[in-house]
Amino acid sequence: KWRAAFLAGAIGAPLLIQLAGKDIEFNVPVPTLALVVGGFLVGVGVHFGGGCPSGHGICGIARLSPRSFVAVATFMATAIVTVFVTRHVIGG
Repeated sequence: KWRAAFLAGAIGAPLLIQLAGKDIEFNVPVPTLALVVGGFLVGVGVHFGGGCPSGHGICGIARLSPRSFVAVATFMATAIVTVFVTRHVIGG
């Protein structure tokens, strides 16, 4: 039930704002396909990583879970490499 309520709110809130006469301006600097692929990859990572980065970083490390330490180190290393490649190799 909560998933349906979440989706309804995520779709309905912007529509209500527009009905109230406010402009919603989105500026996404990447193609829609890149967003879809990125979302898919995040979902795959969450599945195979056994949870989200926040869960591992906050709860897992607080419990001194070795799996969470490895997961957070992997997330951070991947993020650092991604930013480096995006900014310095590709030139984004």
